[in-house]
Formats: sequence, C-alpha cells, structure tokens
Amino acid sequence: MEYKGCSPGESALIDQACEKVLTELDCDFVGLALQNTDGPDVRWHYAAGNSNEKYKRITVRYGKGIAGKVISTGRPMYVENFPENVAGKALEYPIMLAEALKHAYAVPIHFKGIPKGVLLIGNRSGQPINENKQSTARNAARTLELKLNG
Repeated sequence: MEYKGCSPGESALIDQACEKVLTELDCDFVGLALQNTDGPDVRWHYAAGNSNEKYKRITVRYGKGIAGKVISTGRPMYVENFPENVAGKALEYPIMLAEALKHAYAVPIHFKGIPKGVLLIGNRSGQPINENKQSTARNAARTLELKLNG
C-alpha cells in the first residue's frame, strides 16, 4: 500500500513549498519523496521545475537510489557531476536520469523523529550546489517537516 497522501489543501501547501524552495534557491528541480506508510518502497510525490512527469512513476526500495539511501541513513547526500562521481550504476539513481540532473542535494524529512521522506534540490547545468544552498535546503526540509507532521 502506498503513502496515503495529504488532503487537497495540504497537498497544495506542499506544492507551494516546493515552488518556494525552487525560487529561493534558484535551482532547476525540487522534489519530495516519501516512504509508503506500510512498506519499504519510496516514491516521489511532489516536484517543482520538473521537465516531465516521470518522477511520479519512480519507486525505489529502502536503501536504494538517492531517496532510499537518505531515508535509510537519515543523513543528507550530495551527488556531484552525475554520473561520473556516483557509487554504483547510474541506473540506481532514476530521479537523476529522469530529470537530467548533474548535481543534487537531498535532505531527510523526519516524521515523529524517524526519517520517512526526502527533499531533493538539483541542477541540470554544471552549477554545483554550494554550502549556502545546502543550508537553505536543510531549513526548508525542517519547515516541510512541520507542515507534514501537522
């Protein structure tokens, strides 16, 4: 069974939050992935700056892909110069391939103290994500946690 999602009003707030992060950080893509409520799979639910709708069909296992790795470790992850500097195969990073991202920074989102989601910011150009933008992404993740924990 999948993540139950939010009410339409809450969903609109999360969409707006992703759009706000996209604008504030001047990046190319912002996505929010959430672990399903009764299984290990992780799915991308929200995006801003997406170049297509493929993110909606991407599901990764716990511990796989950027989202699965961030949730399993509970720590942020930075991917630089994709696909050259990644551990494993490029196919293990479907969101990077679907959105043609070169750089990405993903932050865990906690529900009741347990990592269950991921906020990812990414750039398609050669523009790296500097520490200032990473800090802003971490703050945005904390704000989203408050909204999602209600």
